[in-house]
Amino acid sequence: MSDTIGTTEQPATATDRTRVTDAIVEALGEVLQRDLRDVQPDTGLFDNLGLDSTGVLDLLLRLEEILGCEFDTENLEMSDFATVSSLADFLVAAQDS
Repeated sequence: MSDTIGTTEQPATATDRTRVTDAIVEALGEVLQRDLRDVQPDTGLFDNLGLDSTGVLDLLLRLEEILGCEFDTENLEMSDFATVSSLADFLVAAQDS
């Protein structure tokens, strides 16, 4: 029990999700070339931020660099890019598999 940090279940998952969300905001800022510090989990990547199909590819490549892993794009759907939160869900699940 002394090896566990936090309360009970999933401290690593919460940490991973925070790290992934931070990486998404950082990568989006680089791809869109603007400051996105105030982005919220429900911010729409296409509707609110103006991400386009070219930006999606750039975003994925940048996230792979930041997070140090590769993502299987065959399992990726456009709905995964609806919001910061939906993209974080996909990336956390992809890292767990």
